[in-house]
Amino acid sequence: MLEFLRIMLDARSEDRDERGASAVEYGLLIAGIAALVLPGPGLLMVFAGMAVLSQQYDWAERRVEPLRLRAMRAAAYGVAKPSRIVASGLGVLWMWAWGVVWCLQPSVPSWWSLPDSFWLPGGLATGVSLVASGFLALALLAWSYRRFHGQPEELRELERDRWPAPLPPRSRPRRGAASRSRGSSTSTPC
Repeated sequence: MLEFLRIMLDARSEDRDERGASAVEYGLLIAGIAALVLPGPGLLMVFAGMAVLSQQYDWAERRVEPLRLRAMRAAAYGVAKPSRIVASGLGVLWMWAWGVVWCLQPSVPSWWSLPDSFWLPGGLATGVSLVASGFLALALLAWSYRRFHGQPEELRELERDRWPAPLPPRSRPRRGAASRSRGSSTSTPC
């Protein structure tokens, strides 16, 4: 009887750990989606959330490689011409400038017609997020420049890789795999 209880408690703690991990994974994905419209590295967080979820879910794994290819293409195109590099650098400076404004929290100007609570919402946290996002954008710009600038063969290779090859079968069952196989039927209609 004691052995049975120990096994059950171990199974429950594994389920709890798995639920906690899933909450973190989905939280990262949801925060990334929110950061697409709010200050922050949204696309990077969405990709990170999908990459982590792809370790457990088939649906996420199928979407990671196309996301990765799109991100790599965008990085290559962003440094393909000097005008794009300058525009990205100006975007970083713009982000830093607004981050500093948010951190300093200037008083509401007289021309502001909305309620005062709408003036620079988020306060210091938003300013710090903007400045940190600017540093991240600068690091990604430098990485893209080193990786793709002056290397048109890399861009051609990315263009050639439209969709990834089929994935090899996994050795362990994944969540969602059993429910799909139960629902599919290969019977022919009468």
